[in-house]
Amino acid sequence: MINEILELAVRMLIPSKNRKAIYEYLFNEGVAVAKKDFNLKQHPNIPGVTNLEVIKALKSLASRELVKEQFAWRHYYWYLTDEGIAHLREVLNLPAEIVPSTVKSKPREVRAAAIERIPRPAPGKEGDRDAYRIAEKVTEAGPGSAMPYRAGFGRGAPPPQ
Repeated sequence: MINEILELAVRMLIPSKNRKAIYEYLFNEGVAVAKKDFNLKQHPNIPGVTNLEVIKALKSLASRELVKEQFAWRHYYWYLTDEGIAHLREVLNLPAEIVPSTVKSKPREVRAAAIERIPRPAPGKEGDRDAYRIAEKVTEAGPGSAMPYRAGFGRGAPPPQ
């Protein structure tokens, strides 16, 4: 009995190189995803690390509130928090200049020049609701127009004669 308990405990020890690979991936990306498949031999994004090791290492970080954990459609999603960034910087001995890709700001797009834009008519003049109301009616509609009778909404019985 004791041997079985020790064997289970030993199985959950994660080698340092695998834990470091998990932490480096999490710090670089800022997020991590793992399918809820404990028997998967290798995590799809982290080579050489089993899926179980990724799930357990990140659940450990979630219990210390260093990552935010979500679960949906048989997948775990972890998002690195500010405290988690500081913790992983300390563990991985990284300088403050290196930040996760989710924190990096993207360069803003250059917007088109004002000359290329098409001027819009001022409200209340042309192109507003008044143009709709003034337009000529092409077809008959409204009260007094003959609507076609379409039978067939009975429950399988023939239409009334």
